[in-house]
Amino acid sequence: MLAGMKVDMEQEQQQQHVIVESQEVEKLEEVKPQKTKRVASLDIFRGLTVALMILVDDAGGEWPMIGHAPWNGCNLADFVMPFFLFIVGMAIALALKKIPEKLVAIRKVILRTLKLLFWGILLQGGYFHDLDKLKFGVDMNRIRWCGILQRIALAYLVVAIIEITTRQAQAKELPTGWFSIFKLYCWKWVIGACVLVVYLATLYGTYVPDWNFVVQNPDSLDFGKTLTVTCNVRGHLDPPCNAVGYIDRQVLGINHMYPRPAWKRSKACTKSSPYEGPFRDDAPSWCWAPFEPEGILSSISAILSTVLGVHFGHVLIHMKDHSSRLLHWVGMGIALLVLGIILHFTDAIPLNKQLYTVSYVCVTSGAAALVFSAFYILVDILNWKYLFLPLEWIGMNAMLVYVMAAAEIFSGFINGWYYEDPHNTLIYWIKKHIFIGVWHSTRVGTLLYVIFAEILFWAIVAGLLHRLGIYWKL
Repeated sequence: MLAGMKVDMEQEQQQQHVIVESQEVEKLEEVKPQKTKRVASLDIFRGLTVALMILVDDAGGEWPMIGHAPWNGCNLADFVMPFFLFIVGMAIALALKKIPEKLVAIRKVILRTLKLLFWGILLQGGYFHDLDKLKFGVDMNRIRWCGILQRIALAYLVVAIIEITTRQAQAKELPTGWFSIFKLYCWKWVIGACVLVVYLATLYGTYVPDWNFVVQNPDSLDFGKTLTVTCNVRGHLDPPCNAVGYIDRQVLGINHMYPRPAWKRSKACTKSSPYEGPFRDDAPSWCWAPFEPEGILSSISAILSTVLGVHFGHVLIHMKDHSSRLLHWVGMGIALLVLGIILHFTDAIPLNKQLYTVSYVCVTSGAAALVFSAFYILVDILNWKYLFLPLEWIGMNAMLVYVMAAAEIFSGFINGWYYEDPHNTLIYWIKKHIFIGVWHSTRVGTLLYVIFAEILFWAIVAGLLHRLGIYWKL
């Protein structure tokens, strides 16, 4: 009998030991961050945006209707930057929820911001210029400090820090009601409103005096001369006398601004508008001046695109069924789109990418919401993912494709190998004989070259790297 009691006690102890071990394992599993499944529709949307950037940059010269609007207005190219910022916002909401420690998250955000700034200054600071002429190197007196990746870095840093410092709201359950998710993340909207007020107050309240600059374009008859632009105004949104350009000239310095702004294709500057062409005889002096399209004040406004993207990421996290998500996304997207169009066509606030106006934020963010919703329906609901595999591959290796294709590093490298004449390279031969020569049209040939020899080529490369599990991540 005693032996039986002893056996029972040993079995009970073993069972308790097993229970304790299983509980410890469960606790460890709870602490360990779970690897979440990638959102395929977001990768595809990112891939589409990179593909659009390549298309408008390399084919926009022959097809100006897809290139940047010279000033007011919104062409296809003008959707690329806000789409990127919107996607960054959604990615912030999805990624940071997997990092519970605030200090760890902040360290990762700061490191990624520094990487973005490094690559942005390297690629768009002026070090690589005239790659077709095999030129590189930059005068530090004229380095360009602002650019695409720099703007993304600023928006990412600000919005990610806001997300981390106000993240206690993420632990709460989403209450019922249409506006519950806005209340859950009310601090983000408060900070977004502050950003909007600062931008509008600066844009319309800053006094812009007369200013002058030295013409740096050797094709100008006024090369080397100092020209004066007359302003003495406040609250103007025209090319020469707006607060965005004034702040950049004062803070960055006019020598560190973009020397080939889109306004050079405006009707005031050239008879060839919207194409590039010789300046008119009566062209105003500011046509020769630089302007920074990714400048300081406009980048502050660009933060709003990322804030809206974070909100859409929160909807994806908290709303569990497809219909609720889509109802919120589509409804908000249409509202933003309508608001932006009304502001533009009532002449209240024009659509302007260079100034990053409020109407521009609304229209482009609304369009981003509807495009993403369409991909979500096709990919995540209808499971038609296979139709968009090339875009998904690009989206999963977006940094690689951006650097190699959009920044033209790969083509510049290939063009460095030529036979007798710098224009006698593999890329020039393919473009001239296979695309332009076959179609007997520079415009059509250029468009097809960009689609097949650049976008599709890099989609295949990205697909192969995906199969090998190789990704360029910052």
